[in-house]
Amino acid sequence: MIGGLGSGELIIILFIFFLLFGAERLPKVARALGQSKGEFAEGMKEVTAMPRSDNTVADLESEGRTPEAALAEEAKNLGIETEGRDTEEIKEDIDAKKE
Repeated sequence: MIGGLGSGELIIILFIFFLLFGAERLPKVARALGQSKGEFAEGMKEVTAMPRSDNTVADLESEGRTPEAALAEEAKNLGIETEGRDTEEIKEDIDAKKE
């Protein structure tokens, strides 16, 4: 007996799976379900894990902004155009403007 299901119920469920998916696709479906379950468990572990204090402090100090957003704001305050440019070019312009 698995999870409150008897052998008769399990046979009926397997028969329905064979009808729906066919014998050749059933292992693929089972593998996909197993991978999905593993990914879900990993995601739950990440969500429920305690946050590292250094990451939390850094997030609070940056007011929840990503480093790219903080860089874009700093460039805007210095009057540097950011549209269509990568972060390295923007950093170089900021450093040049500060000097």
